Amino acid sequence: MLNRFLVLIVCLWGSTAVAQTAIIKAGRLVDVENGQVLQDRFILVEDGLIQQIGSGQEVEAAQKTEPVSYLDLSKYTVLPGLSDSHVHLSADANAHGYRRLTISTPRAAINGVANARKTIMAGFTTVRNLGAGGFVDVDLMNAIDDGTVPGPRIIPAGRSIGITGGHCDTNLLPFEYHKTAGGVADGPWAVRAKVRENIKYGAKVIKFCGTGGVLSKGTKIGAQQFSFEEMKALVDEAHLLGLKVAVHAHGEDGINTALRAGVDSVEHASLISDQGLRTARGNGTYLSMDIYVSDYILGEGEAAGILEESLAKERIVGQRQRERFQAAVKARVKLAFGTDAGVYPHGNNARQFAYMVEWGMTPMQAIQASTIVNAELFGLSDTIGSLTTGKMADIIAVAEDPTQNIRTLEDVVFVMKDGKVVLPIADD
Repeated sequence: MLNRFLVLIVCLWGSTAVAQTAIIKAGRLVDVENGQVLQDRFILVEDGLIQQIGSGQEVEAAQKTEPVSYLDLSKYTVLPGLSDSHVHLSADANAHGYRRLTISTPRAAINGVANARKTIMAGFTTVRNLGAGGFVDVDLMNAIDDGTVPGPRIIPAGRSIGITGGHCDTNLLPFEYHKTAGGVADGPWAVRAKVRENIKYGAKVIKFCGTGGVLSKGTKIGAQQFSFEEMKALVDEAHLLGLKVAVHAHGEDGINTALRAGVDSVEHASLISDQGLRTARGNGTYLSMDIYVSDYILGEGEAAGILEESLAKERIVGQRQRERFQAAVKARVKLAFGTDAGVYPHGNNARQFAYMVEWGMTPMQAIQASTIVNAELFGLSDTIGSLTTGKMADIIAVAEDPTQNIRTLEDVVFVMKDGKVVLPIADD
């Protein structure tokens, strides 16, 4: 029976034709927990969960529910759904600089719906959305969770928290407009209040800006933003309320201060020092280093509206960030897979894998960063990150073995999330 695999369903998102039980035949299966590629495996999926992985006879014996969908992926390599620890789903990669001022909150929400679909179709079944105006990422999370629109599992940050005039503020308009971003707070008690407000409106992670940034007007990359007292108050409040904290930080001083304050992840970490690497490793802090995006900023950013001031900053920081990523790999720091999608077009997240390999990782390490490592960072190790019995059936497939050709991850041919097929195999 199992040697006559037929795809009995062609399902679109939310289709009622999805059977409760599916048996997937995998030609190759990437075991990210043990760092190996297995041959000829079968996966039994029931009610959105992986119930068993093994030989055909073992899975067939475990089958209890009818009808069954047989999904023949014997020509492909099967992996757990990928994840990205740093995206901005509501952002338009063609609207940088002053063009951002034309994007209303409703339009940002519409962008989020379109970009969520691109992201899930690219094989990314879980993302951490680190900053969105108007809490549109919270509403997008809810719309995806209730089946209204397709998209990845979202861990939303809501509004990014930052100082007046900092990277997380709105600095494009002159004084007369009196424009301040919703996440701006100054002083220890003010940042505590902002954390509480973000949680009130649905944030599941807290993101703040600890240094200047590349794409913000009038900020210096290396300059620290927030004092230690402010960072410590923010982190303590978030941890007290059960949320993890991600800090945007390029410069050495801001990174070191945030590490002292106890952040859970450092985003970008472009100029992290050797001491910073040692501290991060000792603390168990994750670095989420977006080493692909520099190519997009310098190659296509000007046409997308990125200011010359920002291009100049990227020319300074881009290469240095890749060098520090290489040092982080050698130092055995925990490295997440985070790309800053939204700066570049959504759906191209997997382009970063090749850069991670070029700058020091093995292909398996790069895959693990986007699966089990991110799952640990997200606090979701029990539910996602690997093809393991009892975990969510987030399953993707690619044509080749990614440990031999990492770029095959840029062309995902099959996506299942929560046991539902989002992207079926195309007809031969």
